[in-house]
Amino acid sequence: MEDPAAPETAAPPANGNSNGGGKGKQAAAKGREAFRSQRRESEGSVDCPTLEFEYGDADGHAAELSELYSYTENLEFTTNRRCFEEDFKTQVQNKEWLELEEDAQKAYVMGLLDRLEVVSRERRLKVARAVLYLAQGSFGECDSEVDVLHWSRYNCFLLYQMGTFSAFLELLHVEIDNSQACSSALRKPAVSIADSTELRVLLSVMYLMVENIRVERETDSYGWRTAREAFRTELSFSVHNEEPFALLLFSMVTKFCSGLAPHFPIKKVLLLLWKVVMFTLGGFEHLQALKVQKRAELGLPPLAEDSIQVVKSMRAASPPSYTLDLGESQLAPPPSKLRGRRGSRRQLLTKQDSLDIYNERDLFKNEEPATEEEEEPAGDGELDLLEQDPLVPPPPSQAPLSAERVAFPKGLPWAPKVRQKDIEHFLEMSRNKFIGFTLGQDTDTLVGLPRPIHESVKTLKQHKYISIADVQIKNEEELEKCPMSLGEEVVPETPCEILYQGMLYSLPQYMIALLKILLAAAPTSKAKTDSINILADVLPEEMPITVVQSMKLGIDVNRHKEIIVKSISALLLLLLKHFKLNHIYQFEYVSQHLVFANCIPLILKFFNQNILSYITAKNSISVLDYPCCTIQDLPELTTESLEAGDNNQFCWRNLFSCINLLRLLNKLTKWKHSRTMMLVVFKSAPILKRALKVKQAMLQLYVLKLLKIQTKYLGRQWRKSNMKTMSAIYQKVRHRLNDDWAYGNDIDARPWDFQAEECTLRANIEAFNSRRYDRPQDSEFSPVDNCLQSVLGQRLDLPEDFHYSYELWLEREVFSQPICWEELLQNH
Repeated sequence: MEDPAAPETAAPPANGNSNGGGKGKQAAAKGREAFRSQRRESEGSVDCPTLEFEYGDADGHAAELSELYSYTENLEFTTNRRCFEEDFKTQVQNKEWLELEEDAQKAYVMGLLDRLEVVSRERRLKVARAVLYLAQGSFGECDSEVDVLHWSRYNCFLLYQMGTFSAFLELLHVEIDNSQACSSALRKPAVSIADSTELRVLLSVMYLMVENIRVERETDSYGWRTAREAFRTELSFSVHNEEPFALLLFSMVTKFCSGLAPHFPIKKVLLLLWKVVMFTLGGFEHLQALKVQKRAELGLPPLAEDSIQVVKSMRAASPPSYTLDLGESQLAPPPSKLRGRRGSRRQLLTKQDSLDIYNERDLFKNEEPATEEEEEPAGDGELDLLEQDPLVPPPPSQAPLSAERVAFPKGLPWAPKVRQKDIEHFLEMSRNKFIGFTLGQDTDTLVGLPRPIHESVKTLKQHKYISIADVQIKNEEELEKCPMSLGEEVVPETPCEILYQGMLYSLPQYMIALLKILLAAAPTSKAKTDSINILADVLPEEMPITVVQSMKLGIDVNRHKEIIVKSISALLLLLLKHFKLNHIYQFEYVSQHLVFANCIPLILKFFNQNILSYITAKNSISVLDYPCCTIQDLPELTTESLEAGDNNQFCWRNLFSCINLLRLLNKLTKWKHSRTMMLVVFKSAPILKRALKVKQAMLQLYVLKLLKIQTKYLGRQWRKSNMKTMSAIYQKVRHRLNDDWAYGNDIDARPWDFQAEECTLRANIEAFNSRRYDRPQDSEFSPVDNCLQSVLGQRLDLPEDFHYSYELWLEREVFSQPICWEELLQNH
């Protein structure tokens, strides 16, 4: 895995601000104008309004279904329809599918499943395509996109109730183990979409069933609700001693990455895996409800706020000073010019010592340029210019701004939190200072401390927050200390627990495989001969020969990669959140393997691009999207229609992916000093600051969280020259009452043995996994009955022929064996 590379944006025009006075201003104005025009070409517009984006488990239903298919597959819709109609005419006379009664439809589906069990692959594929046509909504008999989506959902419930999913699962096992298809794909110089035909048909049917049944509607009948719960149970638990379905998909991912099955349609596998995990374990709102329920079970106080609702409410409110911090309005003079003006620089830094700096100076003045403590990554010389170009140009009149400067929010968005460790640390310092000794972890005895310390401890305790993880770690310590007196732990067999048990021994391979695919799909990655080919299910058999065909394929490939990034980022985030709630050491196990597989530099590499361009990318052709392409006759594509794209303000999936990756990075680094130092070592601050240009509150919140945890390590000079970013952190990120993040005086900022921290964590994880999941029969803690009376009184079942050979056994094993009593005494 590589370190983050330099962004692949074109270098801005040279700054002409070398002369003083009016000439310098004119040159700077020309430079700004040229730079803005260049940005307009690459991003569509300099003006980036606040993005009206609502974060959720997934995009709209139609959008999620359309992303299953690549544009190269569009010709197969007609093939599926033809296969269905040919079969249907042989079974039903003078009627269409939608005209049949439900019983007749069920009878036809049963016949389809019977015809699926044939030896001939060709005949089997035709029947599978007929089933796929039904799952796609019988679009040949529909007049609108709404009808297609309605009948797709209806048919999927019908197919599930007739046992279609189980039948297709058996076929999927056959295709995965098809060594002939694997060897054929390995011999080919380039794998194309034709190599994965059977797998794509099977996975498409299964995805449509999972996605349609997963989505709940108020109008759903009782039968559909019952079917949904039965389907969730079937996917969650082992059926007929088989592994859960998600594990089969994970094994497909690792097999694909190992190079043994390059023809696997990996995008469909990942989409299906993500939706299965979301369906069986639950989405983000379900997670919040589980968290509330688990806190109540553990006797912990309820949560101060619903984090989902808080983040949603932050969307509309963004103070003017915070908005202006996202991009500065002037190009900075070159460093050589600044070095000759130390007096003005010192004066400016003196003024910046206050968090209220935006009230004391021109709001549109640029921040200080990067110092030696904020080195950009190699080749990132244009970073300052990218940061200093405004997204919102200054208004012609700045008179109203004086009133806006004091437009503070009425309250901070988050309730403050304090850990038990923070209270203990505060009292340790106070006791050392005032009475000269400490009392360990005692936080109640305040004898000898002055009154203000009493008030401080009272305030800290009012905001004390005990997490579920704290309770789990404490319980684990007690179980390790007293394994016999506490007895065996009762572990509920939840879907999350079953999934973790199944993933446990192959989890490192799963994480490495997912990150390999994510690296291959990242827009910043260069094409390499040794990287895995993720385009097997998008490349046509015959490569394009016209300009329009090439443009269409280029859009398709970019869209394909974006969907892969979306599915992997959402999958990893869901797994981490569910495992953390189930048990903290399950979460830490997954996290540590992600870190070992270089997940942190990989995410930074992903963000080391023009994120605004990525989020506003138009890699879609609306007329080719499902279900639109099944209803309308496809128009003749031209270069103009391909370049037009859609009229959306941003690309939902790309913004969703960026937020997921930032949340992932936050989860990996939170409270981990060694991993926070990785952010510093990889020079993540300028990369993350550029992401602040996207005016979406949730994305900015997670960027600011990542900047907050590393400010103490970035040095005093960085903090002074980034005061507006510091103010944004203060306004948007949750406060830890005695956290010195803004000053770097915290004890955690001192030299730290980071390797020891990871090793200790790893030892705790291994102890947890060993205690809970490795249970050999000859364990030293196995119960032993030492009572002679009870042992002799136990009924022992002997074989039928025992009395025939008993005397012979007694003679051979007892009487003829000499016993040396001295040796026995010496050994014991």
